[in-house]
Amino acid sequence: MDIAATAERIWQAMTVSSELDRWCAPGATIQPRAGGLFRAAIDRMTELEAHIDVFDAPRRLRLIYLPSIALPAAESAIVDDFILDQGKDVTVVRQLGSGMPTTKDWELSYVRLRTSWERALPRLKVFVEKISPREGPQS
Repeated sequence: MDIAATAERIWQAMTVSSELDRWCAPGATIQPRAGGLFRAAIDRMTELEAHIDVFDAPRRLRLIYLPSIALPAAESAIVDDFILDQGKDVTVVRQLGSGMPTTKDWELSYVRLRTSWERALPRLKVFVEKISPREGPQS
C-alpha cells in the first residue's frame, strides 16, 4: 500500500490507540512497545490479541497472535509483520502474514484474517492522507 505521508505519521496512526481505534477497528488498542499487546476485532465476532515481538519505530511492527478461543488450534505461531519503507513522496506499507495452518478447519479463519487487513490498510491510507491532517495534530 503506497501512502502519501511520512513513515512517522503512519507509525503514529498504527501505534496510538485513539488513532488505531478510528481506522483499524472500533475498540482496537495497542501498548506501543516491544513486549506490548495489540488487541482488535477482525470482524464483528472475532477479537484477537497479539504480542508485539518487534517494535522498531517507524519501520517495523511484528505481531504474534496469542491463542484464542475464536480460532482453531494451531501448532505454529501466526504472525503479521508490518514494514514501512519511506520513499521520496510516499511510504510503502507492507503487511506480511505467516504461520497460517493449511488445514480445512482454518479456511474460514484464514479468510477472515486476510480480509480484515485487506480492508483495514485502505482505511489507514484514507485516515492518514485525508481525514486526520484536516483535524490537526492528534494527541
